Amino acid sequence: MIKIGITGQNGFIGSHLYNTLSLTPEKYECVGFDKNFFEEPQKLDAFVEKCDVIVHLAAMNRHPDPEVIYHQNIELVKSLVASLQRTGSKAHVLFSSSSQEEKDNLYGKSKKEGRSLLSNWAKNNGGTFTGMIIPNVFGPFCKPNYNSFIATFCHKLTHGESPTIDVDGEVSLIYVGELVQEIIDQILAGKTTEEYVVPFTSSIKVSEVLGKLEHYKKLYFETGEIPELNSSFDYQLFNTFRCYFDINTHYPVKFTQNIDPRGAFVEVIRLGIGGQCSFSTTVPGITRGNHFHTRKIERFAVIKGKALIQLRKIDTDEVLDFYLDGTEPAYVDMPIWYTHNIKNIGDEELLTIFWINEPYDPADADTYFVEV
Repeated sequence: MIKIGITGQNGFIGSHLYNTLSLTPEKYECVGFDKNFFEEPQKLDAFVEKCDVIVHLAAMNRHPDPEVIYHQNIELVKSLVASLQRTGSKAHVLFSSSSQEEKDNLYGKSKKEGRSLLSNWAKNNGGTFTGMIIPNVFGPFCKPNYNSFIATFCHKLTHGESPTIDVDGEVSLIYVGELVQEIIDQILAGKTTEEYVVPFTSSIKVSEVLGKLEHYKKLYFETGEIPELNSSFDYQLFNTFRCYFDINTHYPVKFTQNIDPRGAFVEVIRLGIGGQCSFSTTVPGITRGNHFHTRKIERFAVIKGKALIQLRKIDTDEVLDFYLDGTEPAYVDMPIWYTHNIKNIGDEELLTIFWINEPYDPADADTYFVEV
């Protein structure tokens, strides 16, 4: 069991790392961190003493005054180093630096100097240190209008705004899930690497990204069609885009019913990709599901009976309730990292059609059971 603490635990990268480590509690124990620890040395020391590994992600990225960014980031590192020294820690410390290191700005300077401070601590105190130089990161739940143009584009396109491009250059990117795996790999390697340049996994022009997202808006956001996804980047970008909907107002989406004397015909899903389609019958009072996925795309379509579909993002307490009735067939799509279930709340059998973008593989199920 490796005890891992994450400064910046509630941030974009930190929350993804924390949630991923929590999927395998038999391997990793996450030591809880609060940003106030930096202001209370005793609490910071107690945190450090519990950790076999510390991933230092806490940092300021944006402020009107670059000097404030520089001093804040340096002070965070100095506070951590002081605590490591006070406690005599031999922890493996991983530091998230940035490809901004070599650019002429104070944020990059704060990252480069912070990496040097932690490297010197490790050399002088018998610790282990990994300095990770990270390219541009994107993925679900990143704050828009902050430090990811993809997050900003996704939010604008799903909230009635029109994104604009300031500079259309080629950008090197890594998906947050891939970065998390890189961090875990470095933890397991357990050796000092003062400068580890994390390889980017995609390189694409800003205008190409916007073109893909506008395509997703037209097909998926507006008509419910799953677009053709030809690469890992396409899947990652599409799953990122899906997480910027206002879920409460978007779902459930009612189907168009084509009714004639024979009955009704309803198109459940139109696909640019394949996948697995199935259906279930559920007796009254029974609940199915209570699990989440980290990569799969899934649709629940109720065509007979009354159902309650519930969703909850796994690191929040807010439960979203959607009531569906087969007399007005509708669907709800499951965002990644949202645990979900479906319950028959009627007096008759519930008939639900399920579509998922990949057949079930018990060896790689991407299915984690958590009560909504």
